[in-house]
Amino acid sequence: MQVYLRPIALCDSPQAEEGEAIRLAGGLTYASRFALILREGGKVVARRRFGLGEAEAVLAGAPAEARAQWAALQAPRPALVCGERVIRLDQPQVMGILNLTPDSFSDGGRFSADGDVALAHAAAMLEAGAAMIDIGGESTRPGAPPVWEGDEIARVVPVIERLARTGAAISVDTRRVAVMEEALAVGAHLWNDVAALRHDPRGAQWAARAGVPVVLMHAPGQGDDLHDAGIYRDVVLDVFDWLKSRRDAAEAAGIARGRILLDPGIGFGKSLQENLALMNALPLFHALGCALLVGASRKRMIGALSHEAAADQRLGGSLMLAHKMMEAGVQVIRVHDVPETVQALRVWRGLRDQALTDFAQVVD
Repeated sequence: MQVYLRPIALCDSPQAEEGEAIRLAGGLTYASRFALILREGGKVVARRRFGLGEAEAVLAGAPAEARAQWAALQAPRPALVCGERVIRLDQPQVMGILNLTPDSFSDGGRFSADGDVALAHAAAMLEAGAAMIDIGGESTRPGAPPVWEGDEIARVVPVIERLARTGAAISVDTRRVAVMEEALAVGAHLWNDVAALRHDPRGAQWAARAGVPVVLMHAPGQGDDLHDAGIYRDVVLDVFDWLKSRRDAAEAAGIARGRILLDPGIGFGKSLQENLALMNALPLFHALGCALLVGASRKRMIGALSHEAAADQRLGGSLMLAHKMMEAGVQVIRVHDVPETVQALRVWRGLRDQALTDFAQVVD
């Protein structure tokens, strides 16, 4: 039987619920009501809603997995150590995207031909407030052809080496151990693996030995097409189970939970409705006990909801989805439009700080 502990009511501060709220993952999001869901054979067989005052009684009679998830919902996530940079995860952080592919869906490959242009763009994102830069040399859009690892290395490693000299925190968006080995050698810090350590059989053991933090992203496809075979009984619970299995496999290989980030894979082998369901359910994934990284910037779902707006005309939708991530307590928000997202994040943080210091006085 599968167990899920989903926060279903969020609030701005614990005092808004007179103390009857928990802090999710040590961040700035609080939850006051929850649903304990039990599933068997792919079918939900029980669902019980409860508030914080009822939690002890409800969890006492629940499977041990429910109590483990309850603890995971509240456990602070350790900071990411990226060389001399320490990125705290007690509030949302922005990851800037630098695509070095000639067929990028979002920017048409304008950063792939000239390393100076790519570095200038990375510097601008860092100056605007990005905590780290995610560099990729292979397109993962639907229908994109696979890239030979030698070409991928040639695209990303020179830029990583030059950017590392600035002291930037660098993530590498790749499926291949060979690419990550070369990237780590010249100054990269984090492995963002869209195949969740499934593409290369050496991946998990190599990451454990290297001590590199890894992002495990959900994608239904097994081979070169990560978008293939996206069939779900319940996309939210199915993705939760899949990420749990990949987390467990990574831990079994020796990767500490504090070095694992999980990504529900918005846009990978999922319909519009399924992507929206995952966005609405983001707080559930804190029950897996790992930091969350989510990327929905400029994705197809925004175009589908806005008269087929082109990728470079999806800023408003991207900011709306980023705000949804902030509200859900997502630790790392992966975006193309860094200045606008950082500005939105700073305003959100101001609102949250005010809510945390505000209180209502009872007047006799």
